Amino acid sequence: MTAASDSLVDLLGGKRGALDATAPPVVFAAGWLVSGQSIAWGAAAAVVVSALIALWRMSRGEKVTAVLGGLAAVVVAALVALYTGRAEDFFLIQLLSNTASSLAWALSILIRWPLLGVVVGLLLGQKGRWRRDPDLVRAYGRASWVWTAQYVLRTVVYGLLWWSGQVVALTAARVVMSWPLLALVVAVSAVVLRRALPADHPGFRHPRLPDQ
Repeated sequence: MTAASDSLVDLLGGKRGALDATAPPVVFAAGWLVSGQSIAWGAAAAVVVSALIALWRMSRGEKVTAVLGGLAAVVVAALVALYTGRAEDFFLIQLLSNTASSLAWALSILIRWPLLGVVVGLLLGQKGRWRRDPDLVRAYGRASWVWTAQYVLRTVVYGLLWWSGQVVALTAARVVMSWPLLALVVAVSAVVLRRALPADHPGFRHPRLPDQ
């Protein structure tokens, strides 16, 4: 990766979220298979593992709200699968969230509030200052299409596998489309962002205001 993509990885959470995204669904599928396709056992195993990850993260001083948010998502996914009696519905929340994300990212670009700029701006403490830089707004818009495509791809893949009830394939797709896909998206969007800025621009960490 380039320095720009490494910087974006650090800002957007990087590999820290890979364990949270992959361990619970893998454990769910494993518990479901080992127990003779018992959703209860799979759900319990996923929640326990997610709780252990949450405790480990909190012991490292990570934000409680973010940690508990990840745990809550797994608990809700487990409850949905238990309620419907369909193991593939453990992945339904993920499918719906990616569908909503793809729409939100596309809309943000169209209204000239690209979400990549919003997220990075907040993480850097810039708030809305980056929007006063037309070059940055345009660059963030182009780079945000890369993220939109990621969510569309996930929606299509997860949707097809969920519709056909492919629990094991859904688990494999969740693993492949977590950190590996995120790493690719970060790298590509960093390149798009850098190339969309004028050669003399100081970079996304330093918005160039109109009077500069």
